[in-house]
Amino acid sequence: MTEYLMNTYQRLPLTFACGEGAWLWDLQGNKYLDALSGVAVTNIGHAHPRLTTAIAKQSKLLLHCSNIYRVAAQEELAQRLCELSGMQRVFFCNSGAEANEAAIKLARLHAHNRGIQEPIIVVMESAFHGRTLATLAATGNTKAQAGFGPLPSGFLRIPYGDIGMLRALRRKRNIAAVMLEPIQGEGGVRIPSPGYLQQVRDICTRKNWLMILDEIQSGMGRTGRWFAHQHEGINPDVMTLAKGLGGGVPIGACLARGAAAELFGPGSHGSTFGGNPLACRAAQAVVETIAGDELCARAAALGERIQTALREGLGGVAGVVEIRGKGLMIGIELDRPCGDLVKQALERFLLINVTAERVVRLLPPLILKDGEADQIAATVTELVKQFLATPAETAP
Repeated sequence: MTEYLMNTYQRLPLTFACGEGAWLWDLQGNKYLDALSGVAVTNIGHAHPRLTTAIAKQSKLLLHCSNIYRVAAQEELAQRLCELSGMQRVFFCNSGAEANEAAIKLARLHAHNRGIQEPIIVVMESAFHGRTLATLAATGNTKAQAGFGPLPSGFLRIPYGDIGMLRALRRKRNIAAVMLEPIQGEGGVRIPSPGYLQQVRDICTRKNWLMILDEIQSGMGRTGRWFAHQHEGINPDVMTLAKGLGGGVPIGACLARGAAAELFGPGSHGSTFGGNPLACRAAQAVVETIAGDELCARAAALGERIQTALREGLGGVAGVVEIRGKGLMIGIELDRPCGDLVKQALERFLLINVTAERVVRLLPPLILKDGEADQIAATVTELVKQFLATPAETAP
């Protein structure tokens, strides 16, 4: 490990040289099946021809153009995302954290325009919204926050999925917005009960609070719809995207509709690189690949296939608390910390992830073949069984 990089990651002793589809090759030529997709980034797989062609073509024309000029690719992508989501305006940036920063600023501005002093944004326990100071304050993970205080104020945290707690806040006069993930990813692939998002929507509408949905991990077809909230038939006021939007090229987006779409004016927000021609052409290629190859439906079918196999293989196994998921956003919760499963999977040439200490998280690409899906389910089933066969008191 080089001494010249800041020590910000627990890196695995592995370097990848190239990838294709759902596979990656390391420097020694070993081949790995990717069931993580760079944490939901490479939704259309590695080195997809449509994406690499778009990047190569645009790189020969124009990489960057300041936002003080019109950017054709940005305007075209914004229109396409609005058509897919029912939103009305888009602000482009470079990452999910930046997109959520924009959403938080929209909420503050919304409150300011209503004459609210010291506005509050309601956020959720176990949420993850980013690592900038404001998004870290919104994140419900005390470990991630430790040592970085004082964090920005103005956030009120309640349990995820507890509509009663949200209702109890209805008389507070300084609430500006509710910010949440339609499915919590880092929090352990936690899926709220049916109807929860609709009830949040109803409360926000009645109270004139903005409903902000962080779709950074759950968006771009991953759950079987373009955006996870579409399973519930609702529309947020603000929605944030990143990760799978660029297929590996950094780009984030904050989308808004209704009054929220009109809050920003010239000078109220900005981004030097946000929405540059290269990133937007890449994102357009991703969007058209997902649409043209019907990958939303494919994600739904593959997710059902993998979850069914996991339930058949792990159902009733002592130590398996729950197998849950929506499309290709899948979690297997165990009754003990299971971080060592990541290294054990690596030895079987499979890339997985463990989040919330006890949840095996699978986020494979949407272009997965049936046989590859079966291989992921079979390998994970075997690994989990072997892991749980170790007595809990001696397990890591």
